[in-house]
Amino acid sequence: MINPFKQGDTKHFERKVTEMDTAVFDAGAVHPVLATFALGRDAEWVCRLFVLEMKETEEEGIGTFLEIKHQSPAFVNDIVTYTGIFEELQGNNILCSFNAHVGERLIATGKTGQKILKKDKINQLFNQLRGEGY
Repeated sequence: MINPFKQGDTKHFERKVTEMDTAVFDAGAVHPVLATFALGRDAEWVCRLFVLEMKETEEEGIGTFLEIKHQSPAFVNDIVTYTGIFEELQGNNILCSFNAHVGERLIATGKTGQKILKKDKINQLFNQLRGEGY
């Protein structure tokens, strides 16, 4: 793993809200706005942009936590701008915060954690949990 980042470095990502991003569950549609779970997907992505530059060929990132404070709706066809902020590296644990805006309006804030591990180690852990041994 390499770390070219320092606290406060940022990454950016934009996504146009589609019908697929709205709050729909097995029981049906709830609201025609950006769902919190879709926000989570994009928050993880903007923070994963750091991981992509940090991991080496034999390594991969894996999520460890996601915290979201959803503060305002984003409507279908709105463009949401996500900003990931590198907070710190603790060993192989990357901690980031993020915010999401539509224009000047704050949509959400939160934090993510990701860990960089050897791909072999991840596969070994997954196989062990599946009961397949090593």
